[in-house]
Amino acid sequence: MEFDRRTMLAGTAAAIATGPALAKGRASAGSWYDRAVIIDALGGLSDPYAPNDQLRLSDRVWTEMLATGVNVLRDTVMPVGNGPDPWGDFQKDLQGKKDVLNANPDRLVLVRTAADILRAKREKKFGWVWGTQDSAMFSPDLDRIAQAKKDGVMSVQLTYNNGNLAGDGSLEPRNSGLTKLGRATIERIEAEKLLLDLSHGGARTMAEAAVFAKRPLVISHTGSRALLDHPRNTADDTIKAVADKGGVVGVYFMPYLAADSHAHGADVIAHVEHVAKVAGEDHVGIGTDNGVLPQATDAEATRKLHEWAAARIKAGIAAPGEGLDVWPMVKDYNSIDRYRRFAADLAKRGWSEARLEKLMGANFLRVYKDAWGG
Repeated sequence: MEFDRRTMLAGTAAAIATGPALAKGRASAGSWYDRAVIIDALGGLSDPYAPNDQLRLSDRVWTEMLATGVNVLRDTVMPVGNGPDPWGDFQKDLQGKKDVLNANPDRLVLVRTAADILRAKREKKFGWVWGTQDSAMFSPDLDRIAQAKKDGVMSVQLTYNNGNLAGDGSLEPRNSGLTKLGRATIERIEAEKLLLDLSHGGARTMAEAAVFAKRPLVISHTGSRALLDHPRNTADDTIKAVADKGGVVGVYFMPYLAADSHAHGADVIAHVEHVAKVAGEDHVGIGTDNGVLPQATDAEATRKLHEWAAARIKAGIAAPGEGLDVWPMVKDYNSIDRYRRFAADLAKRGWSEARLEKLMGANFLRVYKDAWGG
């Protein structure tokens, strides 16, 4: 069974602040934000306004996606975890994404190079990056990584929360780090000129992988362990090691930024500023781990949240702090204009436009170019 939050979110998003947000988006046309490339380095693409079997994006969701100002989203080809047939499940989910892509040629651009991102921005389309959040579907047959690249996958995450044949995830108590196969997996990812992602890794796995990697890499969605000692967050030494390799660390809009699992906007800002201090302003970005649209919190959405969270807890893949009433988001930024408001909040704290452009997309654009070319 797959426990993808984007599946949980699909069909539950409501028009949260839709009118005001759309108006605000239009009013800010011509600003640095609208000129910049805005990248969410980990999220999900879904259409809450269309039937589940409809491949064509509805006009409403497309209008709202444009209103966010986001140009590129890195999405996940499932599954995660050690299921009985991860390669078969991967093929099914990949085909589903291909079907959506083929139904929206005028709106979606499959990103294989940095040039595709610039083209999407120029043509007012949405850049869609496909990646995995596990490597279990490839192990031990690493030739599958080359096949995945042919099919459009451009980023590979080494582990999810539990351990796999490559190494231990963030919830694996033994924390034994990389395996021989894990090192071979990294070598194959880099040989294929794909992007290595260490998110969800165990502390030792991430530290060893950051040292072992030869090319720029990312931790697409995490927080600072120095600010909150949570297994999904990352230690300063590892953040610095990724930056030293030319990589980028993305901060998520998730509960794991606060001790009570109810993070606020101030928590997001604190973690971003800490990562920027440790890594440098050229090595920090945003990977919200949300969809680009806001999350509804009505009765039906709450029911789906409970169902999703209970399934993750039962499967043993829920991180500490996850629960039936813990929303996987930051409510302060649960609106269509959240990326703009987040940037505006940082500007109030003295962040220059040039620095904000790096954070909101330019840094990830650079590492994508380093990894893929173009």
